Amino acid sequence: MSYVDGFVLAVPKANKEAYRKMAAMAWPLFKEFGALRHMEAWADDVPDGKVTDFRRAVQAKDDETVVFSWIEYPSKEVRDAANKKIMTDPRMKEWGEQMPFDGKRMIYGGFAPILDEKK
Repeated sequence: MSYVDGFVLAVPKANKEAYRKMAAMAWPLFKEFGALRHMEAWADDVPDGKVTDFRRAVQAKDDETVVFSWIEYPSKEVRDAANKKIMTDPRMKEWGEQMPFDGKRMIYGGFAPILDEKK
């Protein structure tokens, strides 16, 4: 079964197009190192929770929205190798200096699927 890196982050609403462009530029790099799929989703129906919620999880400010993102790999081993390559790739270093969001508030992690249903 595949392996998924998941991300939740706050992006200034004014930076939506800059964020989309950055994500689109990153996809060929992820793909080159073995990723199968890359999804970026801009918050559309994200309610405030009573105890916690997506906005509070990333300390989103009033002028920010939440992005939910994931990258799918064929295995954890491919993902681990890809992450090592990506973090040392000069293209990533260049993009890292121009991120249109505060990476310190990004939540991320690797996930092993336990169910994968498709239409």
